[in-house]
Amino acid sequence: MSTPTFDQLLEAGCHFGHLKRKWNPAMAPYIFMERNGIHIIDLYKTAAKLDEAAAALKSIAKSGKKVLFVATKKQAKQVIADKAQSVNMPYVIERWPGGMLTNFPTIRKAVKKMTAIDKMTKDGTFDNLSKREKLQITRQRAKLEKTLGSIADLNRLPSALFVVDVLKERIAVAEANRLGIPVFGIVDTNSDPNNVDFVIPANDDASKSIELILDTVCSAMNEGLEERKIEKVDAKEAEGEAAPRRERRRVSRKSAEAPAEAAEAPEKEEAAEAPAAE
Repeated sequence: MSTPTFDQLLEAGCHFGHLKRKWNPAMAPYIFMERNGIHIIDLYKTAAKLDEAAAALKSIAKSGKKVLFVATKKQAKQVIADKAQSVNMPYVIERWPGGMLTNFPTIRKAVKKMTAIDKMTKDGTFDNLSKREKLQITRQRAKLEKTLGSIADLNRLPSALFVVDVLKERIAVAEANRLGIPVFGIVDTNSDPNNVDFVIPANDDASKSIELILDTVCSAMNEGLEERKIEKVDAKEAEGEAAPRRERRRVSRKSAEAPAEAAEAPEKEEAAEAPAAE
């Protein structure tokens, strides 16, 4: 797991904050200086915090849990979609469906509706409908796909949220906070870091900055997933080796018990004959 160097962060423009008048005072610890009315983010703190977040996300991925990526702003949409797909994680890049976390069962019902429509298309039920009904169902399916298609595999609440621009996605952050789901976020100088568990202070508007940070966290998650696979293979091999050993021990126990039972047999016979002799 490699953290970007100071120069790489600088080149990607991660240090550019917002105008001084738009700042959130809670971001003061992460601000290095002000230049031409714009706040400059301390990239040493960005690197340290990014390292911390990447390690935590790697651990979550290794344990087989899901991280939900959220970014509905134009410059982050495609980056989030590509990176989340690369690590097989769910993501939201269209409008955040209100209550997606706090009212999760309802969202699951909508996803099931989408699955039911797909089933209708496969089993031929769809072909028996009228032209108007077909059109209505097709439109409904397209609408569901746009908002929920990327979370179709999310069968339970995610173990963490990764958010680009915590100010824009404040509803998602609030829902995660309410349920105690850890929030990882790229936090700019105009946002409040207090609601974010793993703050990555950086420019959340430049696509290069977003891409560099997501590259780092997703490569860490990939490492976690690979380690999980290796551990599973090792566990299977260990189980495979242990089975013959257990079988050998069982056979040796049986063979050890057999002579003992054979020795006990004459004694039992003698004991049974003793009263008859009297």
